[in-house]
Amino acid sequence: MIQPLYALVFGEVAVILVLLFRTPLRKPLLMLLDRLKQGRGPVVASTAGGTLFVIMMSLIYNITTIQTRTVEGGGAVNPTDQVLLANQLLEASLLAVRVKLRGKLDRFAGFALFLALMIDRIHYYIKEVRMLRKHMEAIKRSEHKSEEAKTKGKAKAEDDDDSS
Repeated sequence: MIQPLYALVFGEVAVILVLLFRTPLRKPLLMLLDRLKQGRGPVVASTAGGTLFVIMMSLIYNITTIQTRTVEGGGAVNPTDQVLLANQLLEASLLAVRVKLRGKLDRFAGFALFLALMIDRIHYYIKEVRMLRKHMEAIKRSEHKSEEAKTKGKAKAEDDDDSS
């Protein structure tokens, strides 16, 4: 179970790196992300999110059963339970789960969801910057055309004044 989660996290890191730097893969990746956010993409994302939610609930259940065994056993921790708990906590941290450890420590960890959020925001900002650049270029063109029209108008007026 851990290997696919590592593959997911490393894949998301690779996508972030491709988005951050201008590489030949950036444009096709942006087009892919645009298409994923349209049409059936949100349906697929919600299905995948539901699957992750079920997996997280299973992890939480396993963690709580291991902790209750420890408490029922008089506080002595079985080495097998320690290994199982460590494995479950690693899987939970790779996904995203709110976990209470021994009733004291309450932490929210989730590398995969955090990286997915980063990909979404980077994609959004790249699209915004692209639209702003196009808008600025259009403004510069219109200003340049209006300046040319003004200079031509002044030149015509001067020519008319000289001929009179």
